[in-house]
Amino acid sequence: MTTDTEEPTLTIDELAARAGTTVRTVRFYSTKGLLPPPVIGARRVGHYGQEHLARLALIEELQHQGMTLAAIERYVGQLPPDLSAHDLAIHRAVVASWAPDGTEILDRRELERRAGRALSEEDVERLVAMDVVGIEGASYRVDAGLLRLGVRLLDVPVSQEAILASRNVLIEHSRAAAHELSQVFRDEVSQRAAQDVKSLSAHMQPLVVQALLTAFQRSLRKELREWLREPTESEEG
Repeated sequence: MTTDTEEPTLTIDELAARAGTTVRTVRFYSTKGLLPPPVIGARRVGHYGQEHLARLALIEELQHQGMTLAAIERYVGQLPPDLSAHDLAIHRAVVASWAPDGTEILDRRELERRAGRALSEEDVERLVAMDVVGIEGASYRVDAGLLRLGVRLLDVPVSQEAILASRNVLIEHSRAAAHELSQVFRDEVSQRAAQDVKSLSAHMQPLVVQALLTAFQRSLRKELREWLREPTESEEG
């Protein structure tokens, strides 16, 4: 397992397995410039890291949105070349916010393929507790938009209770923010025609989502600095 600051340690087979794809697909994306080249180690073996995983997850999300390969190439080509896995995850979160609500019914093999790893019974129970997976007889009802996040949370060294409490906090406050923002826009567009309201909503929604993500990210960093008693940028300067 790697982090943003560790040397890449995944072989191409391990990368493909973790991403829930195939080695052939990874190589194809590499030839298209969608993935940066691996770090070449001993015996000329290429090694991959979290940035490659994050890029594969972003590509997958763009595909789910119906984008063609050419459109994905343009999208990825416009990203700064030095984005970290964390920054790429933010981009994926913005893209994923446009995915329609819905679930899929999968068998165990397909569930594990989508998850990019084998799942123990305990893992499945935790995914069920997070409301990412539901049991449907011998099959599984899966929230595809949350599956990748839920699988990553399986390896987070915090208790299941803490994860569920965090989820409840996010749901509660995001609903409150959405309600208050909708009130602001209702007052703004109350006298406009229905078609104008739809057009405004289509333009504003991506801006609002990105603004919320950015504001939350900055607030979280500030809270962590205060918790860890780290100096802020102004104090360091």
